[in-house]
Amino acid sequence: MGRGDGIRDMAMAYRLRWRRRRLLWRSFRKRRELRAVTDRTAQIRPGDILCFGTMRNEALRLPYFLEHHRQLGVRHFLIVENASTDGTREYLAVQPDVSLWSTAQSYKLSRFGVDWLTWLQIRHGHGHWCLTLDADECLVYPYHDTRPLPALCDWLEGQGRASFGALMLDMYPEGRLSAYPYAAGDDPFERLCWFDGGNYTMRRKPDLQNLWIQGGPRARMFFAGEPRRAPTMGKVPLVKWNRRYAYVSSAHSLLPRRLNHVYDGLGGELISGVLLHSKFLNTVVERSAEEKARQEHFANSQLYEGYYDALTEDPDLWCDASTRITGWRQLEAMGLMSRGGWV
Repeated sequence: MGRGDGIRDMAMAYRLRWRRRRLLWRSFRKRRELRAVTDRTAQIRPGDILCFGTMRNEALRLPYFLEHHRQLGVRHFLIVENASTDGTREYLAVQPDVSLWSTAQSYKLSRFGVDWLTWLQIRHGHGHWCLTLDADECLVYPYHDTRPLPALCDWLEGQGRASFGALMLDMYPEGRLSAYPYAAGDDPFERLCWFDGGNYTMRRKPDLQNLWIQGGPRARMFFAGEPRRAPTMGKVPLVKWNRRYAYVSSAHSLLPRRLNHVYDGLGGELISGVLLHSKFLNTVVERSAEEKARQEHFANSQLYEGYYDALTEDPDLWCDASTRITGWRQLEAMGLMSRGGWV
């Protein structure tokens, strides 16, 4: 490395440190937008695995979401409810392992809920392994059916690792989305049992050094002409939290940037998981029209109006190259997750 490279690296590190401080300061200011509904954080014990999320109108998904992650080993959920009208707030308020905050403020202006969650992670996540998830994401990882999250976290710590990466895998049905009604508590992946297995692109972002992964049915169906606009699919959802950490873009990247090193840059493999994504339940057809009007989900929402319009037309995402899911070993064999050295 030449002197010029060293100076550039030092300058980048300096900028990122200040960026992280600004993000932490933002979250400190945004704390005033949160109102505690039920605060059960006194129940949290050392070593408990915590789950953080911002949710709006997710009463349909929540029973399965909570039960799935309880079975994995999550001991407490810290959730921000954002102006729900479907009973989400009332449902969460009576769950014995949920602490709930509510806000009617802008999701977009809180960095898509990240500012709110960062404040809660500062207050309650320090020293804990923390999952950060949306209600339409269900974590699976190697041996998740026989080894709970505490076993995975213990192994990660033994390897000197503080973060764990996952590919968000869009799941969809065969046929039009509206043809498969969903009832609360059902396993959504009995209907959404197909995925795209091989159309992913990957590049490493030079600043944050995270993997920028794009592909799946959204890239194939809605962004075929402009693939660089497709949503990114790589996330770092599981982190041994420190109050000085901050997510930069949803759970796609963090600071300090070493937490984004959830891959082996030397050509080997690190352990990773998959977030099964239930976005394409039948309800997405109606909700897409609402989200287009709200313009709260993308930094430049007008660029995504065609995406929302296509979803309101009730598309069939299935194609001849679609793969039916059978389990985590299949996902590993296809290169979508890895056991790394965990045997």
